[in-house]
Amino acid sequence: MASDGWSGNEATSGTFTTGDLNASTTYTLTCTGSGGSGSASVIVAVSGATTGPVPTPTPTPTPTPTPTPVTSTGTVWQPAENVEWQWEIDHPLSTASAADMGTGVTAYNGDTAPATNPSVYDIDAILNPASTVSALHALGDHAICYIEVGTAGNYYSAADEGTATSYYAQLSADGDLGTKLSGYPENFLNINSSTTVSIIESMIQQQCKAKGFDGVETDLDETFGNNEGSTGFTITQANEETYLTTLANYMHGIGLAWISKDLSDTGIQSFVSDMEPLAQAMIDEQANQYSTINLDNVFLAAKKPILDAEYSPETLAKFCTYDNANDIDGVLFPVNLNGPRQVCR
Repeated sequence: MASDGWSGNEATSGTFTTGDLNASTTYTLTCTGSGGSGSASVIVAVSGATTGPVPTPTPTPTPTPTPTPVTSTGTVWQPAENVEWQWEIDHPLSTASAADMGTGVTAYNGDTAPATNPSVYDIDAILNPASTVSALHALGDHAICYIEVGTAGNYYSAADEGTATSYYAQLSADGDLGTKLSGYPENFLNINSSTTVSIIESMIQQQCKAKGFDGVETDLDETFGNNEGSTGFTITQANEETYLTTLANYMHGIGLAWISKDLSDTGIQSFVSDMEPLAQAMIDEQANQYSTINLDNVFLAAKKPILDAEYSPETLAKFCTYDNANDIDGVLFPVNLNGPRQVCR
């Protein structure tokens, strides 16, 4: 009677073929007769293996890669300190429209076109195709890519974004969405999450770098301490600085400038000062209206542009004298940023 590595009744003479063996195996044969029974065993050894069955290896899961931050090479675009700029994110920019392009205006100080015509355009990342960026470059202008990095709204489909799954859906599936941003159909993001970082970096690559933009405006980049409202997460200034440093290094590593946003509206000088070395410029909304413009002096000292966006009820007379005296690029915009602009200089 055969047992262990084989079974059943076997002949008392002849051969037995096992087939290919993957492990060392014991074969036992027991013979029984009128005089009793006896057993004998033999181990057929397989080099590098042990007796017994070979366990099925458990595959090691492949982790989702988190992009490694890189240090700026110093080759990214640095806007001039006194640059003329246009901010139009309400609809796709038409380079054939004077209103969209913000051209032909007379400044508060009396300057006229073409001196007042913009050379930098801040436009929406998703709404505008690569051909619009190319058209701006052909005109000798630079293009800034507007994205949100502290909140996400379900504004666009995957088809709009040219992705298999929309960024909002990706962030939602990963549990990275927090409470609603007051006044907007957007949710705060958990900026401490590695998946948030990965998805935002993918957006920067796919919508900004791939389309040929020169820099990236990061909207809602100061949500720490519930500065923009209760986020649903615990986010400290240190968390925010880590997040923005990671994103800035990523942008620089793929050749894009970082245009920071509203750093001064936190009222915290250390935050503005800590971020300035990484940023190539700052867009600052209502900094004159709410008297936070003085926190931007670190950008002025570094000869980096302050792009001051003011809205009604402000008028040019209320802020242009200060902005022009301090080499700040002040513009009065309609709040929906749909094209018209009134400039200080």
